[in-house]
Amino acid sequence: MQQINLSGMLTESRNPNSEKIDDCSTLEILQIINNEDKQVALAVEKELINIAKAVDAISQRFSNQGRLIYIGAGTSGRLGILDASECPPTYGTPHEQVIGLIAGGKQAIFKAVENAEDNPELAVNDLKNIHFSSNDILVGIAASGRTPYVIGGMQYAKSIGATVISLCCNLKAPMINIADIAITPIVGAEIITGSSRMKAGTAQKLVLNMLTTASMIKIGKVYGNLMVDVEATNAKLIERQISIVMQATNCSREIAIQALEQSQKHCKIAILMILLGINAEQAKQKIIKEQGFIRQALQTKQD
Repeated sequence: MQQINLSGMLTESRNPNSEKIDDCSTLEILQIINNEDKQVALAVEKELINIAKAVDAISQRFSNQGRLIYIGAGTSGRLGILDASECPPTYGTPHEQVIGLIAGGKQAIFKAVENAEDNPELAVNDLKNIHFSSNDILVGIAASGRTPYVIGGMQYAKSIGATVISLCCNLKAPMINIADIAITPIVGAEIITGSSRMKAGTAQKLVLNMLTTASMIKIGKVYGNLMVDVEATNAKLIERQISIVMQATNCSREIAIQALEQSQKHCKIAILMILLGINAEQAKQKIIKEQGFIRQALQTKQD
């Protein structure tokens, strides 16, 4: 068996603040966890410049019909899948626009698949199976920064000319050297030694939220702070659409419902209809002309 040196990984080091956590009261345990978690957002803050570079690269790919692909193992892979799966209902994106890949495939989402993360060739096969191309962008996610599956995927993506981003929580990690853009929030030792689903996982979740949210804003999926491409696929989301149209236009509930019906439940079209006093087809053409940006559509002369 190949020996892995964990001594140089901060995420694998022992945290002096929690060395006696097993001898604490319930409240004391939670206070220790909470105090450590407070450090996570500050660690992410230090990486905002690199996160901004990643967002600009991702949104540029989106504007050119490229895709965002997350690749990871274990907790990191599951976090990528979680972020990817939430984009279609939130922003009305095609399911293939943001994809999460995990070592071991779909079964690994629910149950660990032994040794899958140690095989870099599996990542290459997974990327080839989704027809990954140089027009796509790959984000490799691994708390350690050394997971072979993730590194294999990143190296393949680089070899075909795609932009590669790393997201890890250890300095001098191998992933950083492969990446075009490296995001490295240093959260320190975990509360429970080696349990990188905790602070490292929280940091990864915060960064992934930023990557997709900011990218969606930059491609016109948000007006003000309203998610105007939300799809009405259930009762809650139907109500959310009505609320969004009402807030964007200051109209009555009745007018919002009427505009949504006429626009085939398309928030952007309904909002333009109400604000500009135009019909659904005119509003649709304006949105197409302005590539989905409501604010620009409102600033152009009425057709």
